[in-house]
Amino acid sequence: MFGKLGAPEIILALVGILLLFGAKRLPEMARSFGQSLRILKSETKAMRKDDADEPHTSVHTATPALAPVADGRHTAPEAAEADTPHPR
Repeated sequence: MFGKLGAPEIILALVGILLLFGAKRLPEMARSFGQSLRILKSETKAMRKDDADEPHTSVHTATPALAPVADGRHTAPEAAEADTPHPR
């Protein structure tokens, strides 16, 4: 559908845009669009730099492993120690 756009279709679309927005408004819109793209590019670059500066931590390494309890449930290790009876 979009691959078959020729010169007449593109010219017709540009004339429609010109009639819809007017000749005075188009340069303002193009400047605004360009400025928005520059801001987006700089923010994306800053986010990538921030991600590269921060050390990556995994959620799995930060949470304690689950330990089995006598009745088959799994709990955190400290809870498992509290539930199991100590031999005397």
